[in-house]
Amino acid sequence: MSPKDQKLSPFVSRHIGPSDSDIAEMLEDLNLDSLEALIQKVVPSSIFDDKPLALPDGCTEEQGLNELKALAVKNKVKKSLIGQGYYGTNTPAVIVRNLLENPAWYTAYTPYQPEISQGRLEALFYFQTMITELTAMDIANASLLDEGTAAAEAMAMCWKSVKQKKQRFLVASDCHPQTINILQTRAEPLGITIELTDVDETINWEDAFGILLQYPATDGALHDYSELAKAAHDAGSQVVFAADLLALTLLKPPGEMGADIVIGNSQRFGVPLGFGGPHAAFMSTTNKLKRIMPGRLIGLSIDAAGQPAYRLALQTREQHIRREKATSNICTAQALLANIAVMYACYHGPEGLQEIAKNTHQLATKMAGGLELLGYTIVTSTFFDTFKVVTGGATEALIERAASTGYNLRKFDDQHVVIAFDETCDDSTVQVLLRCFAETVGKELTTEVICEGNRLLESVNGRQPFMTQAVFTQYHSETEMMRYLRRLADKDLALDRAMIPLGSCTMKLNSAAEMMPISWPEFAQIHPFAPADQYQGYQLMIEQLESWLCACTGYAAVSLQPNAGSQGEYAGLLAIKRYYESRGESQRDICLIPGSAHGTNPASAQMCKLKVVVVSCDEQGNIDIDDLRSKLNQHVDKVAAIMVTYPSTHGVFEENIVEVCDLVHAAGGQVYIDGANLNALVGLASPGHFGGDVSHLNLHKTFAIPHGGGGPGVGPVAVASHLASHLPGHRVWGSDKTLGVVSSAPWGSAGILPISWMYIRMMGAAGLKKTTQVAILNANYIAKKMSSHYPILYTGEAGFVAHECIVDTRGFKEVGVTVDDIAKRLMDFGFHAPTMSFPVPGTLMIEPTESESKLELDRFCEAMIAIRKEIQDVIDGKISHAQSPLAQAPHTAEALLVEQWDQPYSRQQAAFPLGSNETSAKYWPPVGRVDNAHGDRNLICACPPLEDYR
Repeated sequence: MSPKDQKLSPFVSRHIGPSDSDIAEMLEDLNLDSLEALIQKVVPSSIFDDKPLALPDGCTEEQGLNELKALAVKNKVKKSLIGQGYYGTNTPAVIVRNLLENPAWYTAYTPYQPEISQGRLEALFYFQTMITELTAMDIANASLLDEGTAAAEAMAMCWKSVKQKKQRFLVASDCHPQTINILQTRAEPLGITIELTDVDETINWEDAFGILLQYPATDGALHDYSELAKAAHDAGSQVVFAADLLALTLLKPPGEMGADIVIGNSQRFGVPLGFGGPHAAFMSTTNKLKRIMPGRLIGLSIDAAGQPAYRLALQTREQHIRREKATSNICTAQALLANIAVMYACYHGPEGLQEIAKNTHQLATKMAGGLELLGYTIVTSTFFDTFKVVTGGATEALIERAASTGYNLRKFDDQHVVIAFDETCDDSTVQVLLRCFAETVGKELTTEVICEGNRLLESVNGRQPFMTQAVFTQYHSETEMMRYLRRLADKDLALDRAMIPLGSCTMKLNSAAEMMPISWPEFAQIHPFAPADQYQGYQLMIEQLESWLCACTGYAAVSLQPNAGSQGEYAGLLAIKRYYESRGESQRDICLIPGSAHGTNPASAQMCKLKVVVVSCDEQGNIDIDDLRSKLNQHVDKVAAIMVTYPSTHGVFEENIVEVCDLVHAAGGQVYIDGANLNALVGLASPGHFGGDVSHLNLHKTFAIPHGGGGPGVGPVAVASHLASHLPGHRVWGSDKTLGVVSSAPWGSAGILPISWMYIRMMGAAGLKKTTQVAILNANYIAKKMSSHYPILYTGEAGFVAHECIVDTRGFKEVGVTVDDIAKRLMDFGFHAPTMSFPVPGTLMIEPTESESKLELDRFCEAMIAIRKEIQDVIDGKISHAQSPLAQAPHTAEALLVEQWDQPYSRQQAAFPLGSNETSAKYWPPVGRVDNAHGDRNLICACPPLEDYR
């Protein structure tokens, strides 16, 4: 089929913003007559590929939903009592409708601009508060990716705290197996030894820098770790707890047992199972370790008027600053899921959470008592919600019988099963399961079992009051919760209000049809370790999505396991490292990285124990070929890889990309092409065809998964055929693959993969190609309109940009105007700022995406041109910088309602700089400019207890 024969589906016009007539007008502004002519100017002929992608034709929304539903119903939804860190939970309907399924929440960007992110920042601040309260620690971050990778981050923290002078990390043998596998993956490149330890036996602390303890254990057992923690500290070791939040509502918290770090998963606080994710992990720690804690931290500061205002604090983008010396490559979080978890806690309150915990424990106690009456032995003498049962070799029979009645149990080994209760269970659960166990041993269940009391370990039973702050006591009615969620959403500027023109972040439409399936029970209620015959629909969807992503990229194989771009980077580099080890070339340990690269690139390289060597860029932002040759010659036989972002971080298609790939291959190295800018390639050029060996793809960018206010994301890794055997594995696929595990669940954040499946299925090959063409058109249209007002920093040889452009604002600094001033002033126009000071300090990187209409592009350009006129007034001396609307921005409603307005510009110019046509849709920033320095000097990361308010 020729490209002209490809048909566009009806959905394409829903996803792409400009109409055909708009496209014609925009092309005319660029002196071009077609999209094809534009692409010829922009994409180097050496990589351009006009062959249609090997994808099905696009379809309507209804057809896509029907096809996906046909796959979904192949999944068998049973009640999974498997545990192992994942539990059934009831998401309150008020939270589903007003948060999870609300574009005001799920289309928001990471809160790097705090003035227009106060709603989600407030919610994440309370998430931190909830975690510190439940764990009894000093400080918590605003979430991590999952429990297993959070444990690995904690291990790295412990190692850094001893300056990497010790090499042994002890792991309790009763930790969750997937966590152990991730620790083994992350430790091996760094030379750390993971040593499994029985906590009931004497522990050898020599040369151990830390220990990980599961609380409760993976088989449900409860231990009081107070003495063990003391012994660890006496030996100079750090103590990490992997804790269960629901259990902590009843049990002695880790902070009172000597924990240095506590990690875990907040999934059972109202977040659907989703076949393993996305879920918000958590980390809390002591004040002495806060400076090396990875991830984002929300702090409370003040704005220009002295009013409280939230912001990201401390080391929240550490990998950009420290690069190859960073302790973590994490640059994201699970904000949307953390917000669901904390709103679940607010809705129930501490008493409600304890009631759920007590009921869950009572059901587990009743089940254990009934099994004992039937003659079964309960191995776990004290437990919270999970216990281990001796089966006498009848494990498989019990599991099959339970599954036939709608329940999944966990096979611990041939002689034991584990049963994990959760809030979705009730007395009927106990009765059905007891009948299964009775029938298996040929006994009859004659009466209902009644068991009073508890089986909690006495020394850890009970805790001090927690979560006494007002936010956890005010919103227990649906009316109040609904209104609270609305108030928070109204404070924020998300994609449902206006274009978010962030370069490299691809804030495109996340269509309702793409989002709907993630709430279907067939996708939302599947346990990641359910039996294989229960997730055949997931399996088919994943196989299709993997093949489609291969078609889009030109690679041979894809792993969907990495649950963030950072994890995809790590998995890709790890595949390269293991490939060389398999060939006996372990000496290849040099990773070449252009100086313009995203900070996660060098951070990921150091996590794989690769040495970073920086390659220079020329004045146009391209890789300096002479410097590349020099570095390759200098490190002959030692180069493992080069990491290249393409199109470049500077927003241009480098003409010499094929030469770069050829030079590295000739030196025996691999080419890693960062997929952050894949939105400019799909349908036009394939990394796997023009020289790439491996790429990570951001499904939350190019393939329409929403950013969720700072997560979730998915970062699959795609590779050429020779690297396919080195992709991430998982223990559920066989023991020979456990060393490649990079996420807790086999397919990472599988619960949101239906979004990308729907996007590709509805767009089809022709639609994806047009999407890329229009993304490039929109960027060049903005660059052309802005070029007579601001310098455009980088263009290709023909004078065009790729899918984003960099506006140079550095020249205004001479009169005091900074890039911050422009970013904050844009808020008064109702826009989120472009990417600030990356990759070039003092600049703005703009990426409009294909989803924005010409009307919205023009509105944004009008705002930027109006700001340029305000800058000119400062340059011409008509107004001082300090007194200008630029320096005072953003303007809150409160600031304009003062009785005495003493600014040298009008209230009208402050609030409605483009005139009265803005009034109907005016967005009011809830706070003035936030004082970042004050927030770091006076760090407040959790709200005070209720007594402080009194």
